[in-house]
Amino acid sequence: MAADGGYGINPSSVRDIALEIKEVHDMGAEVAVVIGGGNIIRGSKAAQEGIEKVTGDYMGMLATAINGLALQDALEKLDVATRMSTAIEIRQIAEPYVRRRAIRHLEKGRIVIFAGGTGNPFFTTDTAASLRAMEINAEAIFKATNVDGIYTADPRIDSNAIKLKTLKYIDVLQKGLKIMDATSISLCMDNRLPIIVFNLRKPGNICKVLLGEDIGTFVGV
Repeated sequence: MAADGGYGINPSSVRDIALEIKEVHDMGAEVAVVIGGGNIIRGSKAAQEGIEKVTGDYMGMLATAINGLALQDALEKLDVATRMSTAIEIRQIAEPYVRRRAIRHLEKGRIVIFAGGTGNPFFTTDTAASLRAMEINAEAIFKATNVDGIYTADPRIDSNAIKLKTLKYIDVLQKGLKIMDATSISLCMDNRLPIIVFNLRKPGNICKVLLGEDIGTFVGV
């Protein structure tokens, strides 16, 4: 969603993401989106620059609400019904997170955007994604990122990095692979919730993952 330089919001990028999400929604899938805020501020980076860790994390949670509004706006301009739900109460712009209400929205064909992380400092957006996925009885987590799967090293830095097509949860933890944080991987492992990691920047990839095409990396039992 970032503008040039990796910061801010690029409306064109947001619209492209919204079109990808609309495509799978139109296929009949129930879609919930957990959104981050790294293009605005990351709590961990803010802490490194001298802001108290807890304060930085709350700033990051507020950033996810800004991104959530941008995505909601783009989706609704495509005539897709949405609801944004936040773990931190901001009633003027979104409804507070209530599990049963979120499930009901999905049943009615609305796309639900989860913002505000878990509402607690020290927990990442990855952990929020795992938690919300289990709460709404999701069948899988689609980890949409800017690389096409999990590698033995960062492929942008190490030309010898090898792409891993399938992995077990325990392998991700033991090898210290940083695609998602350890807490989120552990939650998925405990509840046998599969994770598919893929490149969001390639048009059509969300649809391809939904249809079971062999792209990205599958993490499971």
